[in-house]
Amino acid sequence: MIFQIIIVIISFFLDGILSNFLHYMMGDLSLFTPYFTLISLIAVYPFFIKKNKNYYILVGVVGLLYDLFYTNLLFTHAIFFLLIGYIVSFLYKKMQLNFFTNLLLIILVLVIYHAIFSLCLFIFNVVPITLQSTLYLIANSLILNIIYGEILYLICKYLPHKRHLN
Repeated sequence: MIFQIIIVIISFFLDGILSNFLHYMMGDLSLFTPYFTLISLIAVYPFFIKKNKNYYILVGVVGLLYDLFYTNLLFTHAIFFLLIGYIVSFLYKKMQLNFFTNLLLIILVLVIYHAIFSLCLFIFNVVPITLQSTLYLIANSLILNIIYGEILYLICKYLPHKRHLN
């Protein structure tokens, strides 16, 4: 389990490092918006198949740390990450894990994450948000995160664990 926590910690710090170099502003030419922490939580789930409680604790703590370090919305990402963790655990139970289903899962989770986050921003009127800006964020986050997710999948495939990844 130590390898999985190391993967999540590295992803957490990569989010912070890359956010200093890649722009999030609307209309930028940057096609890369990192969500490495979220992607790492998808990649390490197969190691927690029989330990859902430990997985949800990890997801909640990482979400809370994400709020403390990167945003000023306390408990927001903790709740979102727990919701995404629940969706990931549900989908992993329903499908066979391989390279293409991992790709589909990454895309689906990013779309759900952005949709939920944008919906909450719209409902609570924190910042003005439109469907166009949400689609822009989704489109700009897919390329880099899919590449990172597939690299993590290949790394996790060769880590020692009880459940064999295809």
